[in-house]
Amino acid sequence: MEEQKYSRRRFISKYILAGSVAIGTGLLIAGSSVSSMAKEGDSNQQPKTPQPAQKNPCDDLTGVSAEEVAKRKKLAYVNKTPIPDSHCSNCALYLPPAKDKPCGGCMLFKGPVRAEGYCAYWAPINN
Repeated sequence: MEEQKYSRRRFISKYILAGSVAIGTGLLIAGSSVSSMAKEGDSNQQPKTPQPAQKNPCDDLTGVSAEEVAKRKKLAYVNKTPIPDSHCSNCALYLPPAKDKPCGGCMLFKGPVRAEGYCAYWAPINN
């Protein structure tokens, strides 16, 4: 029996082999780009971890209860006023910072308050 020039078995094995080669090549390329990226940053140094931006102590709500944080949100407190002439430092409810403290406070809620902050209950100081 004479073998046919094009058999189904040869066709399938040829394309399985070609597919395997293509997948293997793709994996090699992807692996080499990852390893080259690792080598670029490797000069006998520890990997650099991003340093957090310097935090303002007035944003630290550690020790403030969840209820008080919710109250701040309900009163729409923000760190920077959207209204230039209305800010915490010229509000009747603002408590100026103590001598050794960087942040003020508020009569409406607990926790640190920025002087340039604002909330929906801003009240002008009556002189």
